[in-house]
Amino acid sequence: MHKIAEGLYVLPSFPSFAINTYLMEDVLIDAATKWDALRIARQLRGRPVNLLALTHVHPDHQGAASKLCQSMNLPLACHADDQQIMEGRKPMLPRSWMIKLQEKTWMGRPHPVSKVLKTGDELAGFKVIHAPGHTSGSVIFFREKDGVAVAGDVMSNLNPFTLRPGLHEMPDEYTVHRSQSRESIRLLASLDPAVVCFGHGKPVTDRAALKRFAQALP
Repeated sequence: MHKIAEGLYVLPSFPSFAINTYLMEDVLIDAATKWDALRIARQLRGRPVNLLALTHVHPDHQGAASKLCQSMNLPLACHADDQQIMEGRKPMLPRSWMIKLQEKTWMGRPHPVSKVLKTGDELAGFKVIHAPGHTSGSVIFFREKDGVAVAGDVMSNLNPFTLRPGLHEMPDEYTVHRSQSRESIRLLASLDPAVVCFGHGKPVTDRAALKRFAQALP
């Protein structure tokens, strides 16, 4: 595992930093695709893990969740606005061609949510901040003492189609509500994070670049 900050690690994957999962103290953040369950379980062997928390519910973040929760006896957490999707009671959104394709190739089985997240909750020293737009239940995990944020797909540091690095809004094919998504990017920038860990791409430490990106949004 690669250490990013105190108590925060990114799990190795291939291609590197294409689809990220993190260990935040004893909390696994996100679960990649259904094909990644064995890899993630192997990488976590010997480490205390007591919860799997999702930044949001899309196939490349919930894919291995059910298998990992069952095999490692982990409770599952996500925001209330994504809970019914994770539990298979509502369809995954948006209903774009890309999401439909990933449902067939990457999506894991539905799984009961044991812990419903809301703004102000705390996990492993990180505060939960609701940041909708990419999905209705997208969240940021933010640790105030050192300015570390785990921000899922609020935005990315990698083009999801070309895999070229750089700050990007998530494409329309993955975004439920564009104006909310932009407000959430502005919210992230307003936290003035020292490090931002996204679902896609390497961690970002350039505070000025993040602020410039947010300020340039329509």
